[in-house]
Amino acid sequence: MTNSRISPMAETYPASDIRKMFNLALDFPDAVKLTVGEPDFTTPEHIKAAGIRAIEHDNTRYVANAGIPELRAAIARKYSTRWNRSIEPANVMVSFGAMEALTFALDVTVSPGDEVIIPDPSFPNYLGQVHRLGGVAVSVPVTEDNDFKLRAEDVRSAITDKTAAIIINSPSNPLGSVMDRADLEQIAALADEHGFAVISDEVYDEMVFEAEYTSIAEVKPSTAEVRAEFDRFLAIGSFSKTYAMTGWRCGFVIGTEDLIAPMALLQEGLTSSLPGFVQEAAVAAIEGPQTAVEEMVASYARRRELMVERINAIEGLSLLRPAATFYAWVNVSEWGLSSWELATHLLEEHNLATIPGSAFGPAGEGYLRLTFAVSDETINTACDRLEAFAAAR
Repeated sequence: MTNSRISPMAETYPASDIRKMFNLALDFPDAVKLTVGEPDFTTPEHIKAAGIRAIEHDNTRYVANAGIPELRAAIARKYSTRWNRSIEPANVMVSFGAMEALTFALDVTVSPGDEVIIPDPSFPNYLGQVHRLGGVAVSVPVTEDNDFKLRAEDVRSAITDKTAAIIINSPSNPLGSVMDRADLEQIAALADEHGFAVISDEVYDEMVFEAEYTSIAEVKPSTAEVRAEFDRFLAIGSFSKTYAMTGWRCGFVIGTEDLIAPMALLQEGLTSSLPGFVQEAAVAAIEGPQTAVEEMVASYARRRELMVERINAIEGLSLLRPAATFYAWVNVSEWGLSSWELATHLLEEHNLATIPGSAFGPAGEGYLRLTFAVSDETINTACDRLEAFAAAR
């Protein structure tokens, strides 16, 4: 029975099994947790110092809706160099984390009834954001047979005359995969041909190991007739993962000026502006030394090897070496339980908290997502408990 006091959108908003598992784990305070997608490092000292300094200098008032000029300019300079294309401050919108950036990107491209193509498995909040706008999510399966990479040919088969956008996520949470440049070029060509936007979630763009990483902003459509720069993209970034700044809530979106400009008006009606002292810290993050980032990525790469070695030694489990992020997408299908059943058993019987693959979409069934942004000791203890579960079967 529906509650007439609640809007249909709110009442039918898709619940996240990630949050459901997180809440279950609260009853097991001593559980070993491989659940949270968050760096286990603290924010580098020079970034914290910049934020503190800004507060001491009374940068605690409203600032420009789209972000302070210094931060927009710093982001533009970084990505102009990285993408080898001209990015101006007017192409940048600063947001409350990547989630608000995604909100803005969908707000300016999707109308009620429009379709948005989404990889399956993928970050579950994509579905909620599309639902909030009255859009229709169209899932495209991403499989282990293709090294967990979204393929352009599968995207092509999902396009209709109602397609307004596609959300891509490379590097991928939860899959740890990096899309091939050829597929990105083909998707760009499809976007030009059919007139839809490519919303690219790139929050893990610095957390890449040996793979070759390409942003959608770097490609040219793979057609003989069109070789101009691709401009139907909205690239979403964040300081959270790269600089261990999850609690600072600083994200951004980059795109053409006609798409970015309305976002400042939307921000005015939502949260006004991200605090100026947070943005000054973000400027220090971009313009300061990157040594801490390099050290964090090297640490994740080393712990990835430990996770791969331990998981693949357990009977019934298999893991493709993730090319990026700090997630292991573990195939548990041989154990014969649904991913939710398995995650529940592991929590209740072995005090081990994991995320079921089905939380990321139907194609995630048969997998668990484990984070290796934890200590070596935690990885080893968790794998010991997985071994114990395997031995008791």
